Amino acid sequence: MKLVVGLGNPGREYANNRHNLGFQCLDHLARKHHIGGWTRLCQARVASGAVLDVPVVLAKPTTFMNLSGLAVGALVRRYRLSLGNLLVIYDDLDLPLGSLRLRPGGSAGGHKGMKSIIAALGTEDFPRLPPRKSCQSLVRCRSR
Repeated sequence: MKLVVGLGNPGREYANNRHNLGFQCLDHLARKHHIGGWTRLCQARVASGAVLDVPVVLAKPTTFMNLSGLAVGALVRRYRLSLGNLLVIYDDLDLPLGSLRLRPGGSAGGHKGMKSIIAALGTEDFPRLPPRKSCQSLVRCRSR
């Protein structure tokens, strides 16, 4: 099973903010692959399903961005996942607009949500995807 976490801030006032790119990508991924039934678990909204026949849990932390590690750490422990089965999607202002970079690990690069996750997991060694393109393009590329 894969845990795909999209970072963002809860609340309608943040829904269309570019800082909520992770939430927006999960919403698009869920629609594209008919994943629904969002529930609350480990300080996150989660939904289970499959993407390309791979079981996934999609998770949106309900903590604010800077405390995302609380939810991600709890979910990783709850599902007893190796960190290779975790993918974090978040905004990265350092990437040029229209680019996409899958990173196997690395520093937080100044991103406070990533800093929180790194602290909660005790390592920088987990995959992350900081896209600077639309979620629709991201899902279209990844679903082929």
